Amino acid sequence: MNKKSLYHFPVVMMLSASLLLVACGNEEQKNTKNEEKVEEQNITKKAEEKVATETKEKEKEKVKEEKRDAGGYFINQKPVQKEHYEKGILIANKVYPMPKSFAPGESKEARAAFNKMNTQAKKAGFELDAFSTYRSYERQVELYNNYVARDGQEAADTYSARPGFSEHQTGLAFDIGEVGNSADYADDRFGETEAGKWIAAHAHEFGFIMRYPQGKEKITGYKYESWHFRYVGKDIATKIYKDNSTLEEYLGVNG
Repeated sequence: MNKKSLYHFPVVMMLSASLLLVACGNEEQKNTKNEEKVEEQNITKKAEEKVATETKEKEKEKVKEEKRDAGGYFINQKPVQKEHYEKGILIANKVYPMPKSFAPGESKEARAAFNKMNTQAKKAGFELDAFSTYRSYERQVELYNNYVARDGQEAADTYSARPGFSEHQTGLAFDIGEVGNSADYADDRFGETEAGKWIAAHAHEFGFIMRYPQGKEKITGYKYESWHFRYVGKDIATKIYKDNSTLEEYLGVNG
């Protein structure tokens, strides 16, 4: 190495060190700004979540205060333009109706889950029959009116949904019975049969919940129906089953 090189070497080293310090400083400043940005985003997110929670609680209180008729429906409730989703789940009950035009048909996912459940049921010695699934608004009008004519509106409202409020319109509700035992279709007796007990204990494994369980009438708005099951997916169904709760309780909504 010549003298000239020896002279320049310290200078180069000093410049390199300076550049390195500047780069480190810039990187540290950049990281600080990123951290501040993330913190601001988290604060904003928490504030939005708080507002959403408060709004939801106010809506729930408003629902509680609104007057209902003898059947549990809001007095003078106006038709809705869109179906209601809570936590990404379609909810249909006496509080949350669907538009007359909502006609999704039977859910293919729910049907596939039912078929899997039926395969397992056969291994246990039972063959299941989904004797009623999707119903159109118009079909519900016909059924409901028939029940009202037969039993009166107050009684009909305990077991049949008014048009636009029926879970069957979602395409996710399956009324289930046992093949060869049609006498127990849509009857509480089904819950006392071996097939009824089996499905009550295993439906959640395939994504179904008993939609109107015994002892939950004030929460769901309907009397106990051992045959009526709703598809919600395995994880949610298992959670509801293990908690011995209902879809309303899981979603935190009124029924």
